[in-house]
Amino acid sequence: RAIHVMQIRDPKRGKMTTICDNFIDNAFTPPTTESYLTVTAPTTGKEIGQVAMSDGKDVQTAVASASLAFENWSSQTIKTRAGIMMKFHSLVQQHADELAKLIVLENGKNYTEALADVAKGNETVEYACSLPQLAQGKIMEVSRGVMCQDRRDPLGVVACIVPFNFPFMVPMWTTPIALVMGNCVVLKPSEKVPLTMRRVAELMIEAGFPPGVFNMVNGGVDSVNEIIDHPDVKAVTFVGSSPVADIVATRCRNLNKRCTALGGAKNHLIALPDCELESAARDIVVSFAGCAGQRCMAASVLLLVGGDGDCDSSSNNGQLLLSKVVEMAAALKPGTEPGQMGPVIDANSKRKILSYINSSEESGAEVLLDGRGWQKEQSGGEWIGPTIIKHKSSGDKAVKEEIFGPVLSVVLVKTWQEAIAIENSNPFGNAACIYTSSGSHANWFTSRFRASMLGVNIGIPVPREPFSFGGLYGTKSKYGDMDITGDGAMEFFSNRIKVSSRWPAPQAPEYTTGQRSGAVVMNGVNGTTDHANFNGRI
Repeated sequence: RAIHVMQIRDPKRGKMTTICDNFIDNAFTPPTTESYLTVTAPTTGKEIGQVAMSDGKDVQTAVASASLAFENWSSQTIKTRAGIMMKFHSLVQQHADELAKLIVLENGKNYTEALADVAKGNETVEYACSLPQLAQGKIMEVSRGVMCQDRRDPLGVVACIVPFNFPFMVPMWTTPIALVMGNCVVLKPSEKVPLTMRRVAELMIEAGFPPGVFNMVNGGVDSVNEIIDHPDVKAVTFVGSSPVADIVATRCRNLNKRCTALGGAKNHLIALPDCELESAARDIVVSFAGCAGQRCMAASVLLLVGGDGDCDSSSNNGQLLLSKVVEMAAALKPGTEPGQMGPVIDANSKRKILSYINSSEESGAEVLLDGRGWQKEQSGGEWIGPTIIKHKSSGDKAVKEEIFGPVLSVVLVKTWQEAIAIENSNPFGNAACIYTSSGSHANWFTSRFRASMLGVNIGIPVPREPFSFGGLYGTKSKYGDMDITGDGAMEFFSNRIKVSSRWPAPQAPEYTTGQRSGAVVMNGVNGTTDHANFNGRI
């Protein structure tokens, strides 16, 4: 199937290029700045498009469009909104191959990972379609003659700021739920991967979303700041690095604005001597090297617990596991076909990753598998192969800081307590995993991990719908309110309105037969007085 993207001739260079303009009022709109940024393929370094670099005026136009659409969109029933989302869900399924190829092109994932990006994102779309059954309010008689009920009202215009690493899935974490709950959305895609969501915007039109309900503004820091500061934007979600998540959350808090901002991670895997070697090794490699390590749930530290007091013994299961991990990771080949490992997103990312590998080696750590040579084998792009580093100290920089690349730091420990102390001491709180064949061993660790998404023999413990995604409060992985998917998102994108009602009892004789007496209304069981009753008393 052909990829449906708008291509025009660049008059400066005389060649065809893909233009990613803003999407406002169901139309692609050039930025008022007339400024564009070149988008390159991480596999080759060659240009694949131009993305609009917007300013405050473009954000204001998008928010105005969303504000205008809100009254009509929010007045529709949640079933009507979910019906349109169902059509979108079907369109995503029909165009999954096309969307996956766009993800491969602009992000560099292999094709299997790109299809998973689409499928996992569409799973959240599917969850949003079920909201008519999940977002129902409650009603109860709280005092004699007094009924209390609640409902969820949409907030208005909400904004979603998303990263490069999952061009479809992360926008779908928030957008479908926000829309079905009755909000209008302004999305700020990553300027590094704008092509996928450009095509998604076209599918939104085809599904039947009215003009102004879903909008996109491309750009950088200026557009993000304007989105946060705009008084008509009632809530902001952000996914990205911890320093920026902190800035976004603080800026929103200063404006008394609702915010969920997910930051980075430093996820620890702990392998006990009783783990099943083959499956654990395979899972560890997928966790740290899949998607070139560019995901907040990727493994970055492997703690091998010794079984005989000698963690480094060649007969020790930990050493056998490590050998298998190195062997399997070394078998990976560069590329974007199924089973291969793609590049990292850009030159800045590659430089950062290389700096951690180099500094580890200089400090005395042993590089068991060196991926630095991959770049020499490629004619272009940003390539780093899977790299495994055996550290002498858990205090090494590469063990403690987020690298966001295909690098696994290995530390040998003697006891469970030592392993859990290392995991607990890291400032992040996204994920952790224990590899073991014992349920009681697993329970010991899952009750002590300092992270919110835990795995038992699963190195990428992403909670799938209906379970919600989000890091641990009080860590660098999560700032703000609620989880970003599931019931957390349903709560985040709505105001819970409570209505208490009392109606005068009918006075005509034919209606009062058998009516509760006033004494009964005021009293509880066994003659006790209901002091909390607020039925007209002073």
